Amino acid sequence: MSRARTVLWLSPTLRSVLSLYRARFMEGQPQGPPNPAAMENGTEPNREERPPGFQETTITEGAAKIVFPSANEVFYNPVQEFNRDLTCAVITEFARIQLAAKGIQIKVPGEKDVQKVVVDLSEPKEDKAEPKEGANLALEDQPRTAAVGEICEEGLRVLEGLAASGLRSIRFAREVPGLRSVVANDASARAVALMRRNVQLNEVAHLVQPSQADARMLMYQHQKASERFDVIDLDPYGSPASFLDAAVQAVSEGGLLCVTCTDMAVLAGNSGEACYSKYGAMALRSRACHEMALRTVLHSLDLRANCYQRFVVPLLSISADFYVRVFVRVFTGQAKVKASASKQALVFQCVGCGAFHLQRLGKASAASGGRLKFSAACGPPVAPECEHCGQRHQLGGPMWAEPLHDLEFVGRVLEAVSANPGRFHTAERIRGVLSVITEELPDVPLYYTLDQLSSTIHCNTPSLLQLRSALLHAGFRVSLSHACKNAVKTDAPSSALWDIMRCWEKEYPVKRERLSESSPAFRILRVEPRLQANFTIRDDANPSSRQRGLKRFQANPEANWGPRPRARPGGKAAGETVEERRRLLQNKRKEPVEDLAERAAWLKTFPCKRFKEGTCQQGDQCCYSHSPPSPKATAEATPTDCPEAPSQNPTEPGAATGPGIE
Repeated sequence: MSRARTVLWLSPTLRSVLSLYRARFMEGQPQGPPNPAAMENGTEPNREERPPGFQETTITEGAAKIVFPSANEVFYNPVQEFNRDLTCAVITEFARIQLAAKGIQIKVPGEKDVQKVVVDLSEPKEDKAEPKEGANLALEDQPRTAAVGEICEEGLRVLEGLAASGLRSIRFAREVPGLRSVVANDASARAVALMRRNVQLNEVAHLVQPSQADARMLMYQHQKASERFDVIDLDPYGSPASFLDAAVQAVSEGGLLCVTCTDMAVLAGNSGEACYSKYGAMALRSRACHEMALRTVLHSLDLRANCYQRFVVPLLSISADFYVRVFVRVFTGQAKVKASASKQALVFQCVGCGAFHLQRLGKASAASGGRLKFSAACGPPVAPECEHCGQRHQLGGPMWAEPLHDLEFVGRVLEAVSANPGRFHTAERIRGVLSVITEELPDVPLYYTLDQLSSTIHCNTPSLLQLRSALLHAGFRVSLSHACKNAVKTDAPSSALWDIMRCWEKEYPVKRERLSESSPAFRILRVEPRLQANFTIRDDANPSSRQRGLKRFQANPEANWGPRPRARPGGKAAGETVEERRRLLQNKRKEPVEDLAERAAWLKTFPCKRFKEGTCQQGDQCCYSHSPPSPKATAEATPTDCPEAPSQNPTEPGAATGPGIE
């Protein structure tokens, strides 16, 4: 057969094989985003082909409607709706401030346009009898406005570095006015494909630009002043430490940087060395660990910004649920950067009674000509042993020692949310949290707790109003903290605080004979108080937010709530199997009960690994639970020992293991 005939004979065969291969290949691909051009031309089919078993979930949050796979391919946590609502409220007020300087007024749905009413009152012809300067404004002199969903050419450029499903970016486009563009970035191709679909679904393609890139590289590519973003939002899974260096360079002058940290185990002191490697500070286990986590993150942000002659100014810092969230503005100034050392402090915390003392890293003093002179601080502020209980001190930090919030900005956000309560689903909680923040003492870092003070000396716990009244009667200031329900934030020294607790113990005595002479309680109570406390309830001891019954501290929003599992390629259905596993793993690290019967029943909730492999021959005698065996596993089973008591330590491969078994 000639070469030409061979080509002609193979061509139809190859075409049929390629067509069959292409069809089978497309059937195995995950559902991709719709074609924007086809949708605009009206040629997009109404029903799209999906792989067998493909499932989707549609949720509505705020003004956005999001479709995402039921499998854990794209990360989404409904508990963080408060986080997203608060971010929309903060960016709205930030846009109002930034655009007001350019003569642009933003329009928020549900808000009353006060300025428009004032202009309308000056329009009637009767007022023209008394000419006023600027009464007859030309059309071009009328105040410009920016509405939700419209492109504002002088508006804010927003970057969401880790967008996942794009929910947050879409909410920005549909709820925050005065935006020029929103870049929704993610490194996952599946997430970006889902983003494009959700952008088209919500009709915000003119504002939201999906991007697939490494968030760090994307921000490093926007270091030039003319290309920087006005708002950068970072909400990663876990720690944002690897993104902070790029973020402080990519945000514009005076721009807003929003950062979420969900690695609270590290920030709360469970692993001090890990906290140092990520944030450049040693975290301590303390009752004030949530506020210390906020101050550690602010220290890390300011430290990274200082490398580029920039510094941060906190607007709002929130500790909520299982994460912390900070909103800071970033500025440039070599002179202001010199003051950064005096804004950081080390923490000396007693391991016995929990008393803490702060030591600033730098000192700023007034010099001639109204200048500031910076020098090293002198210390330490404590002796080698605690003056109250004689125990040693732990050293933590450095951490941010300046105010956590800009109270004027917080007041603006609180006023806007209160005036438009229907805008956010979590508006009630936002009002409560921001109200507590406005009542906090801004110049007092960290706090004590009621249970900490009473448990140290083993006495009854006074009520919150009694302890606050005693501090107010003694001439000290005191406030709550949004980070802890039982917090006592006060400018009283630790010596005065323990004097008040000694006076309380005299009214409700402790059995001294049961106290060890080396215990902190014995050493504290053996000293007579020099301050006579008055526990009479004062009217100003009850804070306003408590009197009004605001939702200050959120109850558990749902069963087994908390951080969700990391999104993985291919995903894993978050169905009954995952929910059952979450239930089983609750409190798994607690010490097992001593009762053998209860311990055996507890171990029965965990599956036997050998039984799953078909190698367990103990049956009901096994100390772990058994699921119905498969015929294949039973046929291939080989005799192998199974631990009969939980105290044994299996070492062979496939040995049964579980919580409480070393």
